[in-house]
Order: sequence, then C-alpha cells, then structure tokens
Amino acid sequence: MSRTDEVVNGIKRMILEGTFKPGDRLPIEKDLAESLGVSRGSLREGMSALSILGIVNIRQGDGTYVTNLDAPQLLAPMGFVVDFQGQGDGRHIHTVRRLLECEAARLAATRITDEALAQAGELLDEAARIAGRSPQDHERIMEIDIAFHRIIAAHADNPVLIGLIEAFAGRTLRGRLWRSLHEEGADRRTHDEHVAILKALRARDPERARTRMANHLIGVEESLQGVPDEGETGVDAQPQ
Repeated sequence: MSRTDEVVNGIKRMILEGTFKPGDRLPIEKDLAESLGVSRGSLREGMSALSILGIVNIRQGDGTYVTNLDAPQLLAPMGFVVDFQGQGDGRHIHTVRRLLECEAARLAATRITDEALAQAGELLDEAARIAGRSPQDHERIMEIDIAFHRIIAAHADNPVLIGLIEAFAGRTLRGRLWRSLHEEGADRRTHDEHVAILKALRARDPERARTRMANHLIGVEESLQGVPDEGETGVDAQPQ
C-alpha cells in the first residue's frame, strides 16, 4: 500500500473500532501523522481522499471532522461508476434503477406517513396543472418527478437503498428530460403513472405499489431507447 492508502485505511479502521465517531474532530495534523506513522504530506493526501469519499470534512482554520457518515453521502462517489457504465447505452442503468425503486415502493407502502402522502399528492396536483399549460415548464416537471420519487425512497426506511437510488436516478435525468421535451404526451403519461403509484401507496398495498412503479419505469425505459447520445440531445441536464 502507498502511504496515502495507509492513512485512508487507518482512519477507516479507527472509525470502525469506535476511536472516532460521526461529528468528532480529528487530532491535530502532527499528532495524527505520528499515530499513523506517516509524514504530514502523506496525511494531507489521505485526508483529501477521505474528504472525496465523504468520510471527513476539512474545515479551513477549524480542523478536520468525521462526517455524519450517512449512507447516501458515502455512496455518492458511486456516481462515477454509474456514469462510466452508462456511456453510450443507459439501459443497464435504467434496469438497476427499476429494481431499486420497485423495492423502495414496496417497502414504502407500509411505512410512508400521511404527511408524506399529502406532500406527494400536492406535487402531482402541481404537475397536472403544468401539463395542461402551453408552453409547459419542463424543468419544473423534472423537479416534481425527482421530488416524488425521493419521497418514496425516503420512506423505504433503508439508508443504503436510498443512497443507491440517488446514485442511479440522478444519472437518468438527461434522458428523462429529453423525453419530456420531445415525446408528445410523455408528461401526461408520467403523471398518470405517478397517480397510480400514489393510489397504491395510499391503499398501503406493497405489491400493487411495486407493480405500479415497475409499469412506470418500464415505460420510461422503452421510451428512452431512441434517446441520442449525450451531446446530440441539445439537453444540458446535470445529475441531481
């Protein structure tokens, strides 16, 4: 291992063993370097890597702290893997997204709160109003789409699943926006599918919620088969 790897693995080990807990301030650079048996330069490189991984937060003039170590943040670097695998052919990304979100819908059906259901309903009411306008606000429609799916994921009560959904769903945004802009009736169909998902959630029916989510995402996948490669779409959609 390189010295940088030793720093990364050493800090990870200390966290796993309970030496450092979420929110803890790490010792000063001199003491930490000595305890790990590395130079200050290697320590800084290791801390930079840990910061990218979402494990520590470096605050200039204040010190270095362990983050809250929540799963979505720790899984964020996985976005690169998703981007790389999706280059030129996003079918694999959409397939995994479907598997994840269908399970989230199944779990959320028995756990989602009445307040969250009401919030989801308000989002869909707004989407219906926008879909009836001309011209339509496609960016707001995408924001509503993302928010609706996030409500469901958040109530799956599984932080790892939430993190994975964030990593995959955000990387499908470009294609979904292209569909909204170029496929006639796409926004209305998406709205109707979302309404069906919400009805299943309100009924507290896990299997129906899973099935409705699957129908929705399969339709999205099929409609995106003809989406041009990035750079040919005229769409500049950043992952959310």
